[in-house]
Amino acid sequence: MILKNARYLIENNGTWSERQEDLLIEGNTIQDIGNLEPLYDQHEVWDVKDYLILPGLVNGHQHTPMSLLRCYSDDLPLMEWLNKKMLPAEMKMTSDDRYWGAMLAMAEMVKSGTTAYADMYIDMDTIAAAVQETGIRASLSRGMIAMDSNYSDRIEESRNLVKKWHGKVEGRITVMIAPHSPYMCPPDFLRDAVILAKEQNVPLHTHLAETADERNMIQERHGMSPVQYLQEAGFFENTSVNLAHGVHFTEDDLSILEGLTGGVIHNPVSNAKLACGTADLVELTKRGIKVGLGTDGPGSASTLDMFMEMKAAAWMQKLLQEDASALNAHEILTMATRNGAEILGIGQETGSIEVGKKADLLFMNMNQPHLVPAHQDPSLLVYAAAGQDVDSVMIDGKLIMKHRELLTMDEEKVMFEAKRRAEDLISRI
Repeated sequence: MILKNARYLIENNGTWSERQEDLLIEGNTIQDIGNLEPLYDQHEVWDVKDYLILPGLVNGHQHTPMSLLRCYSDDLPLMEWLNKKMLPAEMKMTSDDRYWGAMLAMAEMVKSGTTAYADMYIDMDTIAAAVQETGIRASLSRGMIAMDSNYSDRIEESRNLVKKWHGKVEGRITVMIAPHSPYMCPPDFLRDAVILAKEQNVPLHTHLAETADERNMIQERHGMSPVQYLQEAGFFENTSVNLAHGVHFTEDDLSILEGLTGGVIHNPVSNAKLACGTADLVELTKRGIKVGLGTDGPGSASTLDMFMEMKAAAWMQKLLQEDASALNAHEILTMATRNGAEILGIGQETGSIEVGKKADLLFMNMNQPHLVPAHQDPSLLVYAAAGQDVDSVMIDGKLIMKHRELLTMDEEKVMFEAKRRAEDLISRI
């Protein structure tokens, strides 16, 4: 396919600019960019002059089946929300519940512009099946809790997940090793998880320093911060890491994290809604620590719209720094695309519009009252646009949504089954 008259955004050294050229998509890859009129009669041609094209958004931290629990447990502190509401409900979930919850989350993500995401949950074969069916790109991890001494089964589940799914489904699925968090994993287990990640040559994924309570808990138990606790287990030695949240870091923590491979996934909406605080993205960036964006699960964030996360990230940094120039729209857009892809370990494949990269693209309908006039496209996208402004989505060279119609999912069936499963799940608690 040739995308004719493509107005698209590229990023160079942190600054985004617009170009207008033709894009040649062959298979799943951007094969050429430029004036391709001589090739028009050899390919399907789609004139996309009415859209603004940008790289697909990357949601760096998610728990897809929790979409069945959207707005089930709101206005509670994190630990009460987690222990009294979420975990009891999740323990009652069946494989079918998780499948339809994942399908619902994927439908919402695609319709709001997410083309790649990171999932941490259990029963990952079921979620991988949903990824295969929908066409989305995913980095999957079996969230491992080890509150007992017999945890070898969870390590083996993760090992098997890598063997079965890493690099599979036309390369759309990758796998990470995910000890859930410092407060749910003892030192020996963390070390075994690190060994497994190195053995399989895949990244690590964990929740880290999400709340002040977590920091205090690890300090009381082990006499160190959560970051130092992970460091003791070898978490940052010759591994790539996806650190979700990163709200409560000390000066010593930041020194440890400088130069790490991977980065921090900031989840501003979830962190604000659960009153966890906000990560200091300006300081992280100053230290050379890469920052991406995520939604967290829909059980906490309620929405999976990455445009909302971009707004929230910008607003909260400006308030935190008391500086309206802090974290500009260009930086936020980079976090939601290139940075997220690099933290997930797929930056060589996606996250930007370049020859040789996978064709993961968003087609934005900018001809709307709230997006006119177009003085600065990055500012419009970050501060004014919403997920509903995404007209079409291409992932891995295939149109997954066109003119707001999902092409790989029966949207009505997904919503019907999700409603039915959610009602039944709550009745069983």
